Amino acid sequence: MEMDNNLLTTMVERWRKETHTFHLLEGEMTITLKDVAMLTELSINGDAIIESSQKLLNGWGQFISENLGINIAEKAPQDRHVPPLHKSVLSIHWLVRTFGSLSADATDDQIERYARIYLIYFVGRFLFPNKSGGNLQCTWL
Repeated sequence: MEMDNNLLTTMVERWRKETHTFHLLEGEMTITLKDVAMLTELSINGDAIIESSQKLLNGWGQFISENLGINIAEKAPQDRHVPPLHKSVLSIHWLVRTFGSLSADATDDQIERYARIYLIYFVGRFLFPNKSGGNLQCTWL
């Protein structure tokens, strides 16, 4: 996904942090939960689809292995200074380096795994980015 720099600059200039709104020619405008639901095609009605962070506090590696089919201990080099998973923080950069492209003859299971990985990338980079720009708090999973 490519970002339009002119559009981004314009929107940043029109953002007012005091009121959390954009000041446009038509008037003030803000982003709502319904806007996010339309962009992500996620439901905003019904029960939340999260698990207790206390339940998963020390089991993020196991959680990722079970739900994404990624064994971080096998995939990550042992001599790295920054591990792909540290406490409850997952490295988005590691995910991109490790699972950057999908082969043309991928199986259905591989396609499903890459779709889940892309959703993690989307959540970490666009919905809930942090100041590092490359890490995702596992509580958002």
